[in-house]
Amino acid sequence: MLLLRTLLQMPELRLSLHTGEDQLDRTVTRVYGTELPDPSRYLSGGELVLSGLLWHHGPQDSETFVHSLATARVAGLAASETENRALPDDLVDACVRHHVPLLEVPVDLSFATITERVSMELVGLSRHRRLLNVVAEGSGLPALLLAGGHELGASCWVLSTAGRVVAGGELPDRLALVKEFLQADRLPKTVKGVTLVPVSERGGSRLTSWILVVGGSVQPEAAAELASLVALERLREAQGRQIENRTAAPLVNAVLSGSADLESRLAAAGLEHDRLRVISAVTSDQRADLAAAVLEEALPQALVTPVGDTVYAVAKAGDSQPDELREAMRVMEPGLGSSRVLVGISSPVTSRGLRGAAEEAAHARRLGERRGGRTCVVAGEEIALHQLLLAGVPEELRTSLRRRLLGPVLDYDAEHGSDLMGTLKVFLDCSGSWTAAAGKLHVHVNTLRYRVGRVEELLGVDLAEFEARVDLFLALQAG
Repeated sequence: MLLLRTLLQMPELRLSLHTGEDQLDRTVTRVYGTELPDPSRYLSGGELVLSGLLWHHGPQDSETFVHSLATARVAGLAASETENRALPDDLVDACVRHHVPLLEVPVDLSFATITERVSMELVGLSRHRRLLNVVAEGSGLPALLLAGGHELGASCWVLSTAGRVVAGGELPDRLALVKEFLQADRLPKTVKGVTLVPVSERGGSRLTSWILVVGGSVQPEAAAELASLVALERLREAQGRQIENRTAAPLVNAVLSGSADLESRLAAAGLEHDRLRVISAVTSDQRADLAAAVLEEALPQALVTPVGDTVYAVAKAGDSQPDELREAMRVMEPGLGSSRVLVGISSPVTSRGLRGAAEEAAHARRLGERRGGRTCVVAGEEIALHQLLLAGVPEELRTSLRRRLLGPVLDYDAEHGSDLMGTLKVFLDCSGSWTAAAGKLHVHVNTLRYRVGRVEELLGVDLAEFEARVDLFLALQAG
């Protein structure tokens, strides 16, 4: 509602109060300008009456005019005298007697300006009331966005910071818009022909916001108003996720421990008949809250819970999930600050394979530590068995095994400036093929035979033996 008090606080109107300080909480319903001595027949209550006092010739005129306003229960009178004269004392006295608030309008301010400003405010309140009704009816975010677009005269969308279109249909350049949002110095921001407005939970970060996208350049107040109502829908979704995630912690604990009640935990989560994936995520600075936020935005249907510094999620399996997760995390990178996020995602499994899937996800995540990039997603099905096995070996042990098996060659290369290690790696990568390895190294086969012979001599092994090749291959991979 629009109060008289609010009008006095509008610096562009420069209204001053003469009387009625205890009545400033009256609601203004419309603006009505008049120079009639008795305008009561045109008043219905709640008006801000504007008058230049052309009807005023003496005290009786003030009495008649103000009495008609009081009878009609107007919100107040905003009056202006010409030629810089003060408002008549008899008008002030009449307003005091009849309890009609009296505001003085500066002589250089047109009534048209007041009418336009107040009307704009009232339109905004009406719009807010109509949109609030949509929220109250529980029609959902698509209906609110449709109504909001109609009120603003513009197309509207809601995006997540993972690049997902939450509502509003297909949106070109959505990933570029998310990047602009996360990197913006100030919001709202107009870019690429649309306005980006944050939709945040109270106390939430920009990374966990939704983004209201409004086509074209709109009034910031109108866009912020719609965003505040979209935030109510955001809160509803967050509360729904909190309810769903109540089953996440017991389910993940049952998965990690191999508990006998795993099937009942899956049933409680409604996942007992689905193929599933387990996801494991950490950040470089041990921020479980950030890792959880990333997974919740990137995998909105997953059950997410922290276990110490690691965050686990269980989700219905989809063939494209690893790629979708990579894309979402790349989009979110500008909002990660100095943190690096590492994620491992298991192969699809049934309920019986969940404990192994959790281990696979953790191993895959540890493999990501050796890769570059602010974010890294490693899927279990895309890595070899030996890599998964090595990922489960502590780094100190991997270093010790590498040194024990390859130490003499490492020392020889360091002392003579040679690259027998490189030769050994290429030879094993080529499955022991002399011709293929020599071609890849751009040397004669006899040169290759000499180098491999030197490796065998230093290590005391025969590379014709399969087991020797496997040991050295794993030692090379452990580095």
